[in-house]
Amino acid sequence: MKRLWSVLSFWRVLAAAVAGIGIWATVVRFTQGLGAATNLSDQFPWGLWIGFDLLVGVALAAGGFTITATVYIFNLERFRPIVRPTVLTAFLGYLLVIFALLFDLGRPYRIWHPLIMWNTRSALFEVAWCVMLYTTVLALEFSPMLLERLRLEKPARIIRGLSVPLVIVGVLLSTLHQSSLGTLFVIVPEKMHGLWYTPMLPVAFFVSAIAAGLSMVIVESFISARAFGRRLEHDLLEDVGRAIVVVLALYSIIKLQDLLIRGVADLLFVRSPESLLFQVELVFGVVLPMIMFSVPMVRRNRGGLFVAALLVVVGLILNRLNVCITGMQGAMGQDYFLEPGMETAYFPSLLELSVTGFLVVMGCVGFTLAARFLEVFPESPGLDGDYEAARIEVQTHPWVRWVSRGVLVALAIVLVEGAVTFDFSSFGGERAGPAMLMSAPTNRLVLRLPPDMSYPPGEESPGVVEFSHAMHVDAEEPDCAACHREAFPLVRRAGMIVPRMTWSGEQLHEQGWCGMCHDGDESFSVEDEEECGSCHFEP
Repeated sequence: MKRLWSVLSFWRVLAAAVAGIGIWATVVRFTQGLGAATNLSDQFPWGLWIGFDLLVGVALAAGGFTITATVYIFNLERFRPIVRPTVLTAFLGYLLVIFALLFDLGRPYRIWHPLIMWNTRSALFEVAWCVMLYTTVLALEFSPMLLERLRLEKPARIIRGLSVPLVIVGVLLSTLHQSSLGTLFVIVPEKMHGLWYTPMLPVAFFVSAIAAGLSMVIVESFISARAFGRRLEHDLLEDVGRAIVVVLALYSIIKLQDLLIRGVADLLFVRSPESLLFQVELVFGVVLPMIMFSVPMVRRNRGGLFVAALLVVVGLILNRLNVCITGMQGAMGQDYFLEPGMETAYFPSLLELSVTGFLVVMGCVGFTLAARFLEVFPESPGLDGDYEAARIEVQTHPWVRWVSRGVLVALAIVLVEGAVTFDFSSFGGERAGPAMLMSAPTNRLVLRLPPDMSYPPGEESPGVVEFSHAMHVDAEEPDCAACHREAFPLVRRAGMIVPRMTWSGEQLHEQGWCGMCHDGDESFSVEDEEECGSCHFEP
């Protein structure tokens, strides 16, 4: 029985269960479509599979280009022992990101289209190409481990000789697409909450990815050391922790200055789900780990170092989910071209969660198999070594361990308390309908109605047409889409949204224009001569 339990350990049973449910969810997704497997909609097309599987997956793999650049470009050879596991983590991460995209795409069989259909003005086009190219670079950086296993020394030696140019290309590609993932959300200022929307999103995404990637190196090293009985390079990870302090300090300065410059710092103190999640993200994902990494006593403690790195990873996950989901909830379904009442609420379905869990399990299984059959840890004791014998005892005060555990408990309590206290169906505050989009608390813009407009009379017109927006808008529930969806479509001109001026005076009476409402039912008819003076005035 003991031997059976050693084979069927808790984690293996859990992984098998998650994988089984994930396979079932995969079958449903690819046989019945997105609608049967997700809670996504036309109003909210990006959810967990983009927020976590793509944005988080790419960011956590940033340690790959950071550590390889440290060794091969800056020639800090002492970090070489952690290069291979870092490259393996990044390579698996990008493979899973590409696999996850197949789930999210409505027509996954067209994933190759960016190769031949170029749209150079699209941020997604740039991200697609950079991810493909960087995955190729990671495959080449990973290939020596496989070639050595196959005893193909000559090809492995050739690829190792190309390490420096490969790393340089990888750094360039990573810089481009890590920041461009933030660019995807810069184009929706009217749909994102003011705490997360900023033109600095590309910079914030890149800097936070570096911090999370380095933290993932620490987390991965701790887990693999315990799982495979290998020596933990604690001295190297201490130096990584020092670097994370600098990156987190830079990131916090960018965030705080951005909030002050845009004048939205007051949103931090509005009692709402958005402010709560932003505070949790900032305090537990940036401030606390920055303090912990700054204390030498914490860095020298195994538990303290691991908890600090884990907090950064959790903070990165919260940030990406907040940008992709939380920050968009307030404006969900609010669009000039949607009918009132089409607002919806998004929460991942069980199948969406199952697919995400399935991808995480696949990554863990892939890392385990690579670690067992390839030389991923060349300078570590054998995989059959004793973990307790391999570990290095570090003398620290016991309070560090208790403080570290207390921080994790506090994070759990805050999230649970927030989930119980707040009504998460009220994201974005009170909504007054689609036309109130510009005054919703999801941003800091205010809706200002255009001044009265005059249109020259037609040949048979009794006078100039004076149009007043105030007379046509319900102050409590304005619906700009009622007119500007079809009758008077809008265009953007010199930073302003103006009606498309393509009609003549006589056309205004037609059914597709003013006659659409002035038909005698909705409002007085354009044929009612007694009412002509309501719109037409003597020039």
